[in-house]
Amino acid sequence: MDAVRSKATGPTGNTGAAGKKPVQERIRSSMDGYLMAVIGILLIPAGGYWAWTGLATVGSAAEMGLLYSFAKLLVSLLGVFILSGLYMLQPNEAALLSLFSQYVGTDRQEGLRWANPFFSKRKISLRARTMNSPPLKVNDKRGNPVEIGAAIVWRVNDTALAIYNVDDFERYVTVQAEAALRHLASQYAYDDGEDLAEKETTLRAGLDEVAHALQAELHLRFAAAGVDVEDAKLTHLAYSPEIAQVMLRRQQAEAIISARTKIVHGAVTMVEAALKGLSERQIVVLDDERKAAMVSNLLVVLCSDKETQPIVNAGTLYN
Repeated sequence: MDAVRSKATGPTGNTGAAGKKPVQERIRSSMDGYLMAVIGILLIPAGGYWAWTGLATVGSAAEMGLLYSFAKLLVSLLGVFILSGLYMLQPNEAALLSLFSQYVGTDRQEGLRWANPFFSKRKISLRARTMNSPPLKVNDKRGNPVEIGAAIVWRVNDTALAIYNVDDFERYVTVQAEAALRHLASQYAYDDGEDLAEKETTLRAGLDEVAHALQAELHLRFAAAGVDVEDAKLTHLAYSPEIAQVMLRRQQAEAIISARTKIVHGAVTMVEAALKGLSERQIVVLDDERKAAMVSNLLVVLCSDKETQPIVNAGTLYN
């Protein structure tokens, strides 16, 4: 008895647009091809030999003898018929069996197999395949044009859906992958900004979260073709050339502001430590005006992005 695989028929598990339930995979067992090959090979010479010996002994006068010899010849034809039902399956390969365009089942047993010679046998690979999508120009959540590409690892899971539910499952996977990438990019901003919520996922900073979301969406889109997604990762992510220079200057400005903020914070800490050390050790006593001048000079030296030229005061402290 054929075992019926329970699989999803589509992204929502519903039937097709016409209301007809898609054909789902049914496992059908086949016979050992080596045994059937031996039987077929033995029948061909045995039938020919019996037919030849029957013609030689009976002669042309015995009409029944001719019929008997013809019946023996059918044994050879039976052997040829048996051999025509042989087929070979590689590891991770399946054969869809159909009788006069009616789906019978899928054979997943590897090696030399035998099935009804009247069955048509369409082979399909079950191996993992990798699709490296070219960079697509899409708009992110902010509407900025970005380029995005992904590497997707997929394999056929339900052979009946892959062959009978879509016209070309490989092209179907390519088109749906492109649609999923475009939809994914519109859900996230390229990078952080003041217009985003705190800790909101972005394409550039949340690669793991984005990869999981992409894999989940691809799984839903590929279900109608009986295809499973094993892995999906972004391989290319960049601003489009027309805004790349502007965004680069923006990133540089943000980096400069961040660096200057840290420099000023460190300079203030160093000045505070210097004034505190001078006061505690009573090395020199400064009034408020001289402290302000000292703080100004130290901040200029510490925060300047260029080398400062020291001036040696050869006079008194107040000259």
